[in-house]
Amino acid sequence: MSSPPAEIESRERRVDDNMLVDAEEADPNDAFSADSSEEPEEDDEEARRIREGFIVDEDEEEEEMLDEEEERRHKRKRRKKHHHRRALDEDEVLEDDDLELLEENTGETFARKNKLTRLRRGRDPGSPPVASTSRRKSVVETSEDDLDIGGPTATRTNDISRIWDDDKGAGGREDEEDMDDFIDYDDEDEGHGDMDEEEREERRRERRRLEKERRKALGSHPELTGIDASSWDEIYEVFGDGRDYEWALIDDDDNYHDAPLNLTRISKMWVFEPSEIRDRLLTEDDDLIRCQDSPERLQLASSTLSQLSGLSTLTPLALDDLDDASTWVLTRLSERKERDYFRQDGQYFHLLEELVASITFSLRCLFIQEFEVPYIWAHKRDYISYFNSQDIRTRVELLSLSELWRVFDLGQKYRSLLERRRVLETYYTRMGVTDEYYEMEIRRKIDSVEMVSDATEWLGLKYKNSSKNRDHFELRFHDDEDQATGIRKKKLPSRISSYELAKHSVISKLAEGFGIKPHEIVMNYVSGTKSYWVDDQDLAPESFAEQFVDPDPAKALSASELLRRARMIIATELGKDPLLRQVVRQKFKSFARVSVQPTERGLNKIDEHHPYFAFKYLLNKPVEDLRSTHQFLNILAAEANHFVTVSITLSDDEKNDFENELASAFVSDSFSDTVNAWNAERRRVITETIEQHLMPHGAKWTRESVREEVEDLLARRCGESLRERADVAPFKVDDFQPGETPSVLAVSWGKGDPQKDHITLVFLDEAGRLREHTRIDNLNDLEIQDEFRDFVRRRKPDVIAVGGFSVATTKLSSQIKETLHQNRAEDGSFVNPGEAQEFSRIAITYIFDEIARKYQHSNRIADEFASFSPIIKYCIGLARYVQNPLNEHAALGSDITAITFEEEYQHLVPTEKLFMALERVLVDCVNRIGVDINRAVTDPYYQHLLPYVCGLGPRKAQALVKKIGSLGGNLSNRDQFVKASLLTTKIFLNAAGFLRIPQESSLAKPSKARNNEDSDLQDPLDNTRIHPEDYDLARKMATDALELDEEDIHGEHPSHVVSVIMEDDDNVKKLDELNLDEFAVSLMDSGGERKRHTLNLIRSELIRPFGDNRRPLPRPTNWEIVTMLSSETERTLRMGLIVSVLVLWIRGGTVCVRLDSGLEGVIQAGLLTDQEGPVRVDGIVKKGQTIPAVIVAVQLNLAHDTILVELSARPADVQNGDSQFRRVKHDECWNYSRWDRDRELQERKKRAEVERSRRVIKHPNFHNFNSQDAEAYLDRQERGDVVIRPSSKGMNHLAVTWKVDDKLFQHIDVVELNADPTGQNIGGQLIVDGKYEFSDLDELIVNHVQALARRVEELMAFEKFKPGPEDELHLFLKNFVAANPSKSAYGFTLNRKRPGHFNLCFLANKSSTVQTWPVRVAPEAFYLFETPATGVPELCDAFKLRQIHDSQNLGSGAGGKTPYAARTPGRTPALSGMATPGRTSVRQTGRTPNPYGGQSTHPSAMVGRATPAQSSMTGFAQTPLAGYQTPFGQRTAPPPSGFGQSGPVGMSNQRATLIQNDGGWGAGSSGW
Repeated sequence: MSSPPAEIESRERRVDDNMLVDAEEADPNDAFSADSSEEPEEDDEEARRIREGFIVDEDEEEEEMLDEEEERRHKRKRRKKHHHRRALDEDEVLEDDDLELLEENTGETFARKNKLTRLRRGRDPGSPPVASTSRRKSVVETSEDDLDIGGPTATRTNDISRIWDDDKGAGGREDEEDMDDFIDYDDEDEGHGDMDEEEREERRRERRRLEKERRKALGSHPELTGIDASSWDEIYEVFGDGRDYEWALIDDDDNYHDAPLNLTRISKMWVFEPSEIRDRLLTEDDDLIRCQDSPERLQLASSTLSQLSGLSTLTPLALDDLDDASTWVLTRLSERKERDYFRQDGQYFHLLEELVASITFSLRCLFIQEFEVPYIWAHKRDYISYFNSQDIRTRVELLSLSELWRVFDLGQKYRSLLERRRVLETYYTRMGVTDEYYEMEIRRKIDSVEMVSDATEWLGLKYKNSSKNRDHFELRFHDDEDQATGIRKKKLPSRISSYELAKHSVISKLAEGFGIKPHEIVMNYVSGTKSYWVDDQDLAPESFAEQFVDPDPAKALSASELLRRARMIIATELGKDPLLRQVVRQKFKSFARVSVQPTERGLNKIDEHHPYFAFKYLLNKPVEDLRSTHQFLNILAAEANHFVTVSITLSDDEKNDFENELASAFVSDSFSDTVNAWNAERRRVITETIEQHLMPHGAKWTRESVREEVEDLLARRCGESLRERADVAPFKVDDFQPGETPSVLAVSWGKGDPQKDHITLVFLDEAGRLREHTRIDNLNDLEIQDEFRDFVRRRKPDVIAVGGFSVATTKLSSQIKETLHQNRAEDGSFVNPGEAQEFSRIAITYIFDEIARKYQHSNRIADEFASFSPIIKYCIGLARYVQNPLNEHAALGSDITAITFEEEYQHLVPTEKLFMALERVLVDCVNRIGVDINRAVTDPYYQHLLPYVCGLGPRKAQALVKKIGSLGGNLSNRDQFVKASLLTTKIFLNAAGFLRIPQESSLAKPSKARNNEDSDLQDPLDNTRIHPEDYDLARKMATDALELDEEDIHGEHPSHVVSVIMEDDDNVKKLDELNLDEFAVSLMDSGGERKRHTLNLIRSELIRPFGDNRRPLPRPTNWEIVTMLSSETERTLRMGLIVSVLVLWIRGGTVCVRLDSGLEGVIQAGLLTDQEGPVRVDGIVKKGQTIPAVIVAVQLNLAHDTILVELSARPADVQNGDSQFRRVKHDECWNYSRWDRDRELQERKKRAEVERSRRVIKHPNFHNFNSQDAEAYLDRQERGDVVIRPSSKGMNHLAVTWKVDDKLFQHIDVVELNADPTGQNIGGQLIVDGKYEFSDLDELIVNHVQALARRVEELMAFEKFKPGPEDELHLFLKNFVAANPSKSAYGFTLNRKRPGHFNLCFLANKSSTVQTWPVRVAPEAFYLFETPATGVPELCDAFKLRQIHDSQNLGSGAGGKTPYAARTPGRTPALSGMATPGRTSVRQTGRTPNPYGGQSTHPSAMVGRATPAQSSMTGFAQTPLAGYQTPFGQRTAPPPSGFGQSGPVGMSNQRATLIQNDGGWGAGSSGW
């Protein structure tokens, strides 16, 4: 192991920094590179000499002769050679597993083509740390003062506080020698060997100069501005100084044992965990955001609350784009704007130009000047309102605050569209083609991201294989997912569509025969007139297509197939046309219909009480009705859970009209049979285009567009709910002025358990400081009551906030009121007037506690009050919510989504959209009241408001607080933001009007004039909402209101008059006398400035600076309190619902009960029983008994702390149930027919399940299985094994399942005559297929199932039987006939679609096709169609005879084909020695048919017994048939074991012998 850390540290102190080769000057991206040319390392001897403080060469005499250039070149060669040796050392490389671990923890990608040595030094600070965006714009406008970097003389230390220092603090690192070491001159030896020494030296100087400029422009890595001394101490305690494990960075090899370490350059990513860096906002992206002169929220692609927020890479908006952008935004702003401003009968149609101008102004402010929405709304509202100097009294708000945010969103989307347009144009240019249709028609109509996508897809489809487009070019957009560089992608298989195959074949010429190009069809449709005409063909479509048939028969396609592919080419090109797709999207937007059908899972899961039942059978609901509710998101959620399937289509009328209009643009207007035939083909093309391309595209687009629109709508609604809660002033006491903060005593009993929970008291003063906390046992004892009153008398709270986790909190509130007001007389007057006056002003109220519940377990309270119990933390949260609801919501940060704003649908909104909507509301609310910057610096709790100030964010706010803290922690005026470089220009302009600086004293007699350089001079305007750019207007108004001249205020502070008017008792009257309308007109006429709203703002601020106009915090409603204490809502406590209640006590005729939620209720005696007259209550219910009851009414009187539920326990009320009250109302667009049908099926299934009981039959083969269970059980058994099971057809049926082959089972339906109703025994008669009768199960198994099994085994043992699928048999027959052209071939295989059946496949000759005939297996014989055969040889003879007969009837011996279900004629031509028996059907109606098809119709078939055929058909063996290779005159082998003398499984030997002697099995050559 290398030397320990102490030794390394000691050795490092001996290193002369000025002599070190700056290994860290290399490219930061090459920290792990295997390129030796840019990683300066010394060999062992040089390292030793460096540690001694000087560098010598191996030969001192030679060193004296070499100049500096030769020495440097010698060093480079030695470094290169040394690095080559290091690369060959396999023991020193990082394995792939190590690299993957590094990639996982750092987020970077390392090259793998060369082995890497283990880490020996820290990375360059320029290396990007974890969680940085790979695509990052360079910093254009940066304030160096915005970075807390020490001067060039700062001492470089090796502790953690300097780990981010870089070259700026190291003097002498940019000298020429170090620059020589940094720059690699290896190319001189390679490409400039003919240069003389002077030229080389000149070239080196130029390189050094360029490198210095590059490094100077690059600047130093910005040190984190958000870390103060205390934070460094905390980090040091947790992580140390970064040197604890520096010895581990040293390679074990002796070559690197003594290598110099530059630990002062270790990057923070090697010290901290990546998550810690990200949480503390210390990534490189965070540094860029901090230093750029742009509002933080404008730099991010998402909300600052999101953990996934990253730099936005959208292209900035140019001035030339404003006109197009404003038009684009205006058409998408809102329906109300379209109705009021666009229509000629609209209310504000005459102000349309003004609206366009206001949107243009807003876009310029937002995306060019980079002002945030609150700045525009507060200081530039005159430009988004109607202003007419001729009609000054007419005021119209052109854009509201919500619409201004909407303009911002649409502007962002337009920027994205511009970027995609540019990428598309680059793509088109790279193709090197010229397309007139694209340039003249498509390009000018690209006004949406969908159009860009369609145009890209269309160009790729049309010019994919263009000779000029063979260079690979990949489209990349700003919002595409990043792909890590350096990672090898797996090669994907190439996929060529059927369209491409057809397009590059002769079929494309056939497609041209339709007489018109696809884009011409679109132009005809779009224009509404036929600009392009169809060229009619002389030949009919089929005849025309035959010209393109391939002459090679092996490759030839039929004319109809060629036409189909030609139609496919045109349909595909039409379906991909961007203009036609845009038309389809517009139609779907207006006329789409949404239908829902339940899946099999949904049928069972979604009942009438399920929330999804409302749309379970939705039918053709207009999509417009879904855009304003959350129903569509619920539908998509149900579909994601596989409960329903969703279909989106056009209405039938719209679809037919669209199809007819598109067809009219395609068909020919001529009249002839040929033209009609071609028009029919063209209509097929239109149908295929609509069904396969346009309808699916429209449905997909509608789904996504409606989903996005509804998500945005619901997110805004959640934001509005937050606004109602947060945009309120502190709780107002009667004698308080607006804006005053009350002192609060928070009281809680926790869960309200008298045995476990104490009553906790927490007092916060007006400034929000925790002054005292205590706890008491109860408020029942007089001593404790006195103690509580003394506490209240001593602290004098303005408000007592009550909260808790159970209904017992109401008792606590009641006891508090009684304790403080118990000295009242019967008439309500106080006995002690002094104490009455003391306590009567105190407001006692319940407080909404959802934030307090989150707060008690949050990390931020653990930092503030780590030693307190959770209940004390809860009370602190309650008190803080009373004092500042906005501050409490802002302090939640990213946890704000855990608060429920809309219970019904908030969970449907994506988190990122919810973050964005909630953050905007907080931004509006915070900027409405402003932030005291000095208080924010000193108060960490109040500091949570600062990130929401206009222009700031978490990163910039953090940096601002630290900078102000370094200046002493207090600002005197707003000028210091600029003079002290606390804020950059744009940030100051955004934030200045919202950062207030309270004044300590009046400026009536200032000590210094304004021109004095004293920066501590206060300005009363800094404590107002007036922006610094409007200070002169405020001073002018104050001067005019005071009727002063310039001489009167000469030598005074410019804002002296402002201070005077603020302190004037008649300031309201004096300011009202000013004619602000005329002042605004004069400003408009003189300088073009619109300041009417600004003047009103100045007036109000001069009267009451930063006046709080918000409504006070409202008391929670009764139902909000009930929900807070019991989680019950109006929905869960509505009348008619049945609940379970516990009887607490019985008094007289009243029963007191408690619900599961803790609420108490009462049941009157008359509501306990259906009996009339007096009843004895204790004879009906007992104390402690749990009974069901129906809610009758809910009485809420929280002013007196009572919540009472009235219930009824009458059996008549309870037995009726509450289904009708819990049932969910279905939508008006309802598919009643499908609903009725499914209900009937469900009820029928339920009845069958009720009727079906588990049968108990004493037989070893009987199991209570269903079909799947039986197959799973037999899958592990042998062929021929049997399972007897209940049947789903009723109690008079049984099912027999037996194994035919692997994964092949036959199910036989057995009818029980005289079945036992109980199902315990079987009927006296068992009937199979309506004709086979058996007396018991053993006889059925032996004489039917085992007989079938023997037949199957017999045929499977035949040499002509081929296992496997039928296709393999077909291939075998073809190969056999191909090898033996003079012969025919046939074979048997199992029919796996019909278990218990075989397929007989034969090939007559090589020019014919393989034909398949069915072979049915019955206990008595095989059946070829309906011809019986008692054995396999007879079956083969019957096949050959029938094949010859069919061939003769067709007049040809080859190529004949018998249909699969063909029947044999009644008579067959006689052959020697045999006669085919006639066909007689014995199937009886009303019987359950065999599920596998036909049954035996042999006339000799006996009911109950299998009977051999009348003829043994041995004559077939005597008739030689030429061309067939079938052995004759032989019998099949006896049945294999298992079908011989031993009985079936589970049957006793005696029973088997009895059946065998009766002729059951094994007797006779035929088995019967």
